[in-house]
Amino acid sequence: MTTQSQGPRPSIFITGAASGIGRATAKLFANRGWFIGATDVSAAGLDTLRQESGADNIWTSALDVTDKNQLETTLGAFVSAAGGRLDVMFNNAGIGESGWFEDVPYGAALRVVQTNFIGVLNGAYAALPFLKTTPKSLMISTSSSSATYGMPRIAVYAATKFAVKGLTEALSAEWMRHGVRVADVLPGLIDTAILRSTPNRSGDAAARNDAELYANAPKSGPFRLIPPEQVAETVWAAYHGDQIHWYVPKEIGRIDQLKAFAPKMVRSRIMKAMPQLQKSDPPKS
Repeated sequence: MTTQSQGPRPSIFITGAASGIGRATAKLFANRGWFIGATDVSAAGLDTLRQESGADNIWTSALDVTDKNQLETTLGAFVSAAGGRLDVMFNNAGIGESGWFEDVPYGAALRVVQTNFIGVLNGAYAALPFLKTTPKSLMISTSSSSATYGMPRIAVYAATKFAVKGLTEALSAEWMRHGVRVADVLPGLIDTAILRSTPNRSGDAAARNDAELYANAPKSGPFRLIPPEQVAETVWAAYHGDQIHWYVPKEIGRIDQLKAFAPKMVRSRIMKAMPQLQKSDPPKS
């Protein structure tokens, strides 16, 4: 952990910063003169991030976002190192589980809820006192395209991202009285570790190796494979903009619009796109 005070530079605190979207965001903001609080459960990933971006730009600490006390202590230490300011709180840490709902162990489902939603809730409670004292501050959280219409085979993951989206909308209204802005980013198919490492609990053909995954990824449309740097640029735009929801790519927002007046139509399209949803389980002997 670095402890050097960084004076008046704008600062951003990022959870899940060791890889993927969080790492790309840390590097982008550091390159643009910000002071970065990078946290993750992976200390090794944070070490390489600090080496790449420079110790003067990156403050790092191991952090489990499901531990509210640990998050509060870590964030407080970072704000002290940042000279008392917190311009952006980026709740980004997340994990996934895939497979038919009944195949995902209850304990694994709860870990998704604890990380993806309770972690954001903990971040909101911890960050608000510092955001209130920093002009033009923003809390932004990583939601997902699966929060536009609940996606089968990642049902609990999708539910947590809906929860993040709902919390964002509510707090964007509540925290106006504090002068704090609230937004979320809703990525589609992003080239990150979570895309490759999410366990497939059903043990069926949906478990593919990396080569097959990349070969079968759409080359166009809203679910084309996108680099995490594009999401990082969107987080930058969110700080300088005034939207509540930021879709990556922007076409993802059309699902929200279509679902609003034709949810069964969207479900039908998902069923057609995923033929395995129409297969019945074999009878048990």
